[in-house]
Amino acid sequence: MVLTDGDPDRRLGLNVPASWWPTAPMLKGFEAAGFGWVQVHSPPAAMLRDRARAGRHAAALRTTLETGALRLVLHGPDDLVAGTRDADRALDGLLDYAAATGAEHVVYHGANLPVADGGGAAARLHDRLAAEEESLQARIGRLEALGVTLAVENLAPVWPGPPRMCHSPAFIAALVTRLDSPRVGMLLDLGHAAITGDARAALDAVAARVTLFHVHDNLGDRHDGTVAPGLDPLRLDLHLPPGSGRIDWAGIAPALRVHDAPLVLEVHPPHRPEPLSLAEVTAELLLRDPARAAAPGEPSPTPLAPARAVREDMRRAVSAARSTRRARG
Repeated sequence: MVLTDGDPDRRLGLNVPASWWPTAPMLKGFEAAGFGWVQVHSPPAAMLRDRARAGRHAAALRTTLETGALRLVLHGPDDLVAGTRDADRALDGLLDYAAATGAEHVVYHGANLPVADGGGAAARLHDRLAAEEESLQARIGRLEALGVTLAVENLAPVWPGPPRMCHSPAFIAALVTRLDSPRVGMLLDLGHAAITGDARAALDAVAARVTLFHVHDNLGDRHDGTVAPGLDPLRLDLHLPPGSGRIDWAGIAPALRVHDAPLVLEVHPPHRPEPLSLAEVTAELLLRDPARAAAPGEPSPTPLAPARAVREDMRRAVSAARSTRRARG
């Protein structure tokens, strides 16, 4: 089934993995599968501080995006923490990049700092968090002028290790609340929330602040030593397809169905099925009311047949483009 623009499943988005370039055929495949959004990672902070290079990069991305109708979520550098001179220059470059590419959401890893036990370390952490918050507050006017939403994400440890401030969804929600702007919201990463606590409880607690979701599965904090065939035996942040781990999606789905924020799938390439199957399975799992009866004559989901049709359509389009080039030559 290829989804239509009026379908609520158009809330679904798909991530282009970090360091990958989104080619036009890739984006066409996402769109044909029914995704309405694409998440693309920005260049690193050093490139964002170089306005000329960042501008060329943004222009190339805009050109690629204009081959289709996907809406853009721009993911900022993972290690960008506002509140220093260099970081603030990179943040300004990130907002310039968002404006140039037409991004509607910019993902930002807020409060990405280690938890301090006390004493001098706690005082330094307090000052660093205050500097970050002041920097973000100073850029709210720019966000509002651009019509871009800064989505502050809760994180989780990739591997077992010490906690960071960003691992608490409640801490991120409180930061968003203090910033107090319709152009600053929370990105609730449900996979991360399942590692650091209970994803369903986190969603219930912070739903009013959420403007964007990240969706992926994992095996939780693995304190019980859980292992699974084909998966890294230690890694926590596995980024599996929804339904492939331990998250209670049946319990979470009703709250997602009544929310209106986009849901961006972040599934790592080794575990990622082709886009059409991923979109269909995720929509059935999260967005479609299980009590809804099929309309008379409505076909059951058959991902393989549409996938073949999409590939055939793309093959014909490529063949036609080659014929046009030959005719012009």
